[in-house]
Amino acid sequence: MRIELERRPTPSVLYAVLSPFVALVLTVIAGGIMFALLGKDPVSALYSFFVEPLLDVWSLHEIAIKAAPLILIGVGLSVCYRSNNWNIGAEGQFIMGAIAGAIVPVVFHEWHSPLVLPLMLIFGMVGGALYAAIPAFLKANLNTNEILSSLMLVYIAQLFLDWIVRGPWRSPEAYNFPITRDFAPEAVLPEILASGRTNLGFVFAIVAALLVWFMMRYTLKGFEITVLGQSERAGRFAGFSSRRMIWFSMLLSGALAGLAGISEVSGNINKLQPIISPGYGFTAIIVAFLGRLNPLGVIVAGLVLALTYVGGEAVQLTLSVSDKVTRVFQGLLLFFVLSCDTLIRYKIRLVFSGRTAAAAQGGAE
Repeated sequence: MRIELERRPTPSVLYAVLSPFVALVLTVIAGGIMFALLGKDPVSALYSFFVEPLLDVWSLHEIAIKAAPLILIGVGLSVCYRSNNWNIGAEGQFIMGAIAGAIVPVVFHEWHSPLVLPLMLIFGMVGGALYAAIPAFLKANLNTNEILSSLMLVYIAQLFLDWIVRGPWRSPEAYNFPITRDFAPEAVLPEILASGRTNLGFVFAIVAALLVWFMMRYTLKGFEITVLGQSERAGRFAGFSSRRMIWFSMLLSGALAGLAGISEVSGNINKLQPIISPGYGFTAIIVAFLGRLNPLGVIVAGLVLALTYVGGEAVQLTLSVSDKVTRVFQGLLLFFVLSCDTLIRYKIRLVFSGRTAAAAQGGAE
């Protein structure tokens, strides 16, 4: 006997809409079981994780801060995945965008001008796009698997960041700590509300999501992305180029990841250091799928995943649990989202072979 997945002739539209909510409910249930196994009160733990951060102004600002890079990266990844190009290396593009954008305030730290911040943002987007161009070139010209190439480039970016802050860019005023100079005031993203730390990075994320949603909904390029993603052969008949789509989707995704990187560094950290991301590039993959690869859905999904970061920090303090709890919740959420999507498109079928089938038939008689 073996288990097979058989494609459903007509997947349910209703279930497709409800799938993210079902995945969230299942994640909460599994999380409650996990807290019970850890010897913690599940109700109290889930309250601290999901509800308590929503009742405090400071926590709401922290959610917005952490949602900004998740939304920016998730929007770019949604375009990639809908076009059937699997960019897994957004974390590396995030880091390289931060490094490229930091050239202005670190290398030219004596230059003070209103142009500093716009140049940083442009350099960040260019840096992320150029780093995404590597797996794009390899796939478009050598048919290299972009999942592997983009993922391996993440580790190169991480090691390059570690080297540069310990070596040529290390601040002479940092007492030998591996950090760069603090960014000058004109190189820092301004806050948008007086009540907390939320900065322009969140505005960039919302604007990017709306622009990409408009492109996907109302432009020929959006139609091209959808057609090529569903059937490359049909796209060729329509005159669309899969090679050009590889370049477009990967460069757009890399540019948004790079913008997220320099926005994070400029708005929150104000310098470069060996670790500038808790894994935003990988978490944004969950954001993209939870948002149904829709830029508007990505906004909501980004806020939900940002809540898991802030909630994870809260339960560390109140319940003294490991910081890995956040990762467990995010992993459970991805698992249930993909499982629900699979069961919407396929049904499970038990296949009996040979002797097993004959025995089952004989028993029935």
